[in-house]
Amino acid sequence: MPESALTAVPACTPVLDTHIHLFDPTRPGGIPWPTPADGILYQPALPARYAALAMPHGVVGAIAVEASARTSDNDWLLHTASAHPLIVGVVANLDPAAHNFLYELDRLRAHPLLVGIRSGNLWRRNLSQAIAQPATLKHLAALSGSGLAFDTANPDLLLLEAVSTIGERISDLRIILDHLPAASENPTSRFRALLARLGQNPNIYVKLSEIPRHIDGAVPRNPDFYRPTLDAICSAFDEDHILFGSDWPHSDRWLPYDQTFTLVRDLFSTRSPEACRKFFHQNSVRAYRWRPRG
Repeated sequence: MPESALTAVPACTPVLDTHIHLFDPTRPGGIPWPTPADGILYQPALPARYAALAMPHGVVGAIAVEASARTSDNDWLLHTASAHPLIVGVVANLDPAAHNFLYELDRLRAHPLLVGIRSGNLWRRNLSQAIAQPATLKHLAALSGSGLAFDTANPDLLLLEAVSTIGERISDLRIILDHLPAASENPTSRFRALLARLGQNPNIYVKLSEIPRHIDGAVPRNPDFYRPTLDAICSAFDEDHILFGSDWPHSDRWLPYDQTFTLVRDLFSTRSPEACRKFFHQNSVRAYRWRPRG
């Protein structure tokens, strides 16, 4: 390991992982994702397994993000997360365009671990079309009033434009853009301009999740390969608005947790200790308002 990475370790701890998924394909009723076709992912991904991988890297907490389109699975996730103190928050799946959104939001927010809801370009949803419905913006305003965050997944140009609109109309809603690095390769001038506009909103945060990529059948391990993408995002969003998220166990499609964490840590080894502390921990408190457990 490069000396620069080793010297960066103290500045990067403690670590709060803002993006993991929990599921169990062996439970009654099964799960909609992953499926047996997803290979290595199709096995129980539960808190104890995650803790064994993450805690040696200084991880002191994690946010579990729902990976199922079934609204009822939010209850399973909250119950599972409650059983392990490493999980400090849960982001539930709710469609802000759904007629029962306010009912489900009111029901779920009674749980102390709920820190937000997630929607976007997943589960056949289209945020760009949804915000054309007055009810969607009304529901997101209620989400903002509840003090919870709004995660958006799988960004593309249309989703980012929808997020920009939401941020302008509901200025106090905290919005977290998941997996932005995956969408930021070879950006167009329109994309760069949009990122700059989003970066001006003090309530929009970015998860630097899904950083590793497959290139010609291999995953580059040299941090310098990913640095231009990272620098482009960090030039749009200041060091107070970027978050660490591993995307475990989905990240196993690219690299094991140890290697994913090491790659991200090495990427930040050239940044100041204060920037590292914000990225790996402090910013997550502002974005999600999570509370330590016990």
